[in-house]
Amino acid sequence: MQRRLVSTLAVLAMAAALSAQMRPRARDIGITPGAGTTGALNAITDVAGVRVGQTTVISGENVRTGVTAILPHEGNLFREKVPGAVFVGNAFGKLAGSTQVRELGTIETPIVLTNTLAVGTAMDAVVRWTLEQHGNTNVRSVNALVGETNDGGLNDIRGMHVTREHVMEALTNARGGAVNEGAVGAGTGTIAFGWKGGIGTSSRVAGPWTVGVLVQSNYGGRLTIAGIPVWQRVTPTPPVGRAGDAPGAGDADGSCMIVIATDAPLDARDLERLAARAIYALARTGSTYSNGSGDFAIAFSTAIENRVTATTGPQPRTFLPTDAVSGLFEAVMDATEEAVYNSLLRATDMTGNGRTVRALPLDWLSMRK
Repeated sequence: MQRRLVSTLAVLAMAAALSAQMRPRARDIGITPGAGTTGALNAITDVAGVRVGQTTVISGENVRTGVTAILPHEGNLFREKVPGAVFVGNAFGKLAGSTQVRELGTIETPIVLTNTLAVGTAMDAVVRWTLEQHGNTNVRSVNALVGETNDGGLNDIRGMHVTREHVMEALTNARGGAVNEGAVGAGTGTIAFGWKGGIGTSSRVAGPWTVGVLVQSNYGGRLTIAGIPVWQRVTPTPPVGRAGDAPGAGDADGSCMIVIATDAPLDARDLERLAARAIYALARTGSTYSNGSGDFAIAFSTAIENRVTATTGPQPRTFLPTDAVSGLFEAVMDATEEAVYNSLLRATDMTGNGRTVRALPLDWLSMRK
């Protein structure tokens, strides 16, 4: 019986994935924020070495959740820490590990996104995964970096269905290449602007550098796409069923987690400035940064020459001067905007926890003309 259930869930997950593949990304329908050029994949994985792993947890009628892991490079992250920074737009949320990142300006573990009540589980898994890596036998302190949004509108969040094994699976299966978007991983049960939200990604090339962004959209406000006030043209039907702690139509509460990768040699100060621009970009999509919205951005640089190792002596560094970062700022704003659109456009209808949330309909595009 258990084998049959697993097989059925696998078929359902495959069907959902195929359905998502039929939904377009923003560029497929002519939505191209900014004037910049995307990377080859138009994804955070366009930054060399960055890998993404996702575990989608769908079970029964009420479990709709998951895990998304972002690994900055293919080596030992604890032994080769990357310059990193955090910017908080509104702190109604949980970003575990952020205080040490702000203090030291480095990131030493994968970045994991999940649901609000699974942060503790994810931290436990990231710590265990880090301790198990080759060369970490004597490690006694790990600063796991875990963010969240609340998927309680579609998911039985109180059931604590994300397990250590789910997080380990996302970490172990992290790969480069194309990134699945929409109702997958940590975006499985999220809602944005009253529509089905999810995972979205995009990238931009800025001179010799690449900037990649991944979002977990679960926030609200008044949806705007490419400057068009979508909220005036089409509004989501209020879902029938039990309300949850996730944004519905006209509700500005919720959260958005943003992860930014770049190969540009930036220090923690300019990475924080880069992360700030990602938060600013949410305003283009209609965010009003309400009291109940948790808006967090994490940025890191993969530049090999600036990784922090255990060496105690002086370490040479090469950083871009502040006068050279404006192009990166524009790139991250455009990529963040497009990543949000991709999270909505690639999402599919989702029923869970006693309610149904629809994917953003595509016919509103005809009203733009």
